[in-house]
Amino acid sequence: MTTPDLPTARLGDRSLFPDLQPRAYLNHAAVSPWSAPVQAAIAAVAADYARRAAGAIPLWIQQRARLRAAIAGLIGAEAADIALINNTTRGVTDVALCLSWRPGERVLLFQGEFPANVTPWQQAAELFDLSVEMLPLADFARSPADGLAALQVALAAGGVRLVAVSAVQFQSGLRMPLAAMADACHAVGAELFVDGIQAVGAVPLDVREAGIDYLSTGGHKWLMGCEGLGFLYVRPERLAELRPRVAGWLSHEDGLRFLLEGSGHLRYDRPIRRSADFIEGGAGNTLGCAALAAAIGLIAQLGPGAVWTHVQAYLDLLEAGLIARGFVSLRSRDPEARSCILSVLPPNPGDVLGFQRELAERGVACSTPDGLLRFSPHWPNHPDEVPFVLDAVDDALGHG
Repeated sequence: MTTPDLPTARLGDRSLFPDLQPRAYLNHAAVSPWSAPVQAAIAAVAADYARRAAGAIPLWIQQRARLRAAIAGLIGAEAADIALINNTTRGVTDVALCLSWRPGERVLLFQGEFPANVTPWQQAAELFDLSVEMLPLADFARSPADGLAALQVALAAGGVRLVAVSAVQFQSGLRMPLAAMADACHAVGAELFVDGIQAVGAVPLDVREAGIDYLSTGGHKWLMGCEGLGFLYVRPERLAELRPRVAGWLSHEDGLRFLLEGSGHLRYDRPIRRSADFIEGGAGNTLGCAALAAAIGLIAQLGPGAVWTHVQAYLDLLEAGLIARGFVSLRSRDPEARSCILSVLPPNPGDVLGFQRELAERGVACSTPDGLLRFSPHWPNHPDEVPFVLDAVDDALGHG
């Protein structure tokens, strides 16, 4: 039993999403629709387990190994650097719990971050007697130089163990200068943790080139998998800093021997694996793995760089049309600080939720994080959609 062969993905072609209802689906920063290959991959797992039950397990365990390799290839890592997790928060929490903290160490976060990259560090601070400090994102919004200068001032005060930041900010779409941030952290012995969920799959990102120490992401946004499956990257040099506080029965070396090789192998003293996947302590999400493998296979055909360029052309047109209609854009003027998100404020920002509902009724799907109107196209969106979106905007403005 194997997963179905993947068809060819083409930029601007939504034919692999035949069931998608909105004419312009611009909400990939929230949840991506399932493609036909993703649906087929899930169905293949379901059919195999329906036929063979436990007999299907070895095949799909092998697929997890292939999935780690595919993920690693996407972000410039090695398969041994990758652990499969159920969501971004799980990866943040695992690192927060497993780091070998010393009381009084400082953790630098950013005001305006998505809570997934804040709450676990706050909980770790209570548990391990750490100091959590919030820095403003406004410095980076002005310019990368201003943001880095402010970060360096905070680092120079001493005692910083870790800086946690999103690769792309979920509200504004601001793309953070991760390599420069990592250099600043490493210069004072600190580490960089990155929430990658608004970047990986659509924004080029090489974890080794950027010097990222840890990266966690879910698979249901720009990777276009399903909810409940993502991954954690751990830089190999940082493994020694992690304590196996979240280890489970499958975290041991040769943890399956007592089930497969007869009597005499049931032991509780086998070493915990010294690879990132030690956090995979129990049964995994087989359906989610199959879905993510299919979704990444499509993205790998295109390449995140090509996806990013394609989406920029779409957003250039959409942003210009919205500005001409009186919208205020939060998109950075610096191309290097742009992502695949365009967030705007309408001419009447007091009713953003109502405006979003008006657009939804007209076949345009978008979202409203913290009072902003956010558009987030991906590789299946074609720039030819933009006139339709702007017509829907005109209708909604006139109705309002």
